[in-house]
Amino acid sequence: MPASRLTLRDRQAIAAGLASALSYAEIARRLDRWTSTITREVMRNGGPAGYRADDAHRATQRRARRSQAAPPTPAPAAESQAAERLTVALIQTGMSRMPAAVLACLYIADSGSLTAADLVSRLRVSPASISKAVGYLEEQELIQRRPDTGRRERYVIDDDVWCRAMLAAARTNEALAGAARDSAEALGPDTPAGTRLTGMATFITQVNADIVASANRWRTGEGRASTPRDASPMAWT
Repeated sequence: MPASRLTLRDRQAIAAGLASALSYAEIARRLDRWTSTITREVMRNGGPAGYRADDAHRATQRRARRSQAAPPTPAPAAESQAAERLTVALIQTGMSRMPAAVLACLYIADSGSLTAADLVSRLRVSPASISKAVGYLEEQELIQRRPDTGRRERYVIDDDVWCRAMLAAARTNEALAGAARDSAEALGPDTPAGTRLTGMATFITQVNADIVASANRWRTGEGRASTPRDASPMAWT
């Protein structure tokens, strides 16, 4: 397969293929290109219904000029080290590396917000990797998506991000507690399994109540008093 960039003629052939209801794979075969190349070209330029060869070609030229005029500036060493430390800490909570790296980048950025292009540049990964990570973080209510200039979007964190995330986790945990209670009832609350499941449900419900109460205090401002910088971390026994 050739590695050269798509030409205007290639893009006109793509537009004609889409108009004829050809699959991406068939268009790719006719142009001697990878199917992923055609798919990416179409999706970043209006999708199957909105793809226009001339518009796509001009957009590609504009992106190329911006890339040449403003090469990405490496983050200062202190920022890179802070981002890596935060990424590792998030991974240790069970988060996958790419969502952890994206969330760390957003926290380290002074604005608390970045575009997908910013994240691709900082993390040196593919747009698809960023898209997947962002999808996960949105599901966990750790980031928000907001419109930016043009057709771009910006991913944002705010002061209430962990409040929302903890409440989302509490909802998930309450569903688990409910399943445990139902199972205990089905097996018999006085059986060993029923007793074990009832204890599980009781513990989760109690911890959830503490989480929700703390989150509500935070939302009303009661819990936002500054924590002493020398406060000791929780000791696990």
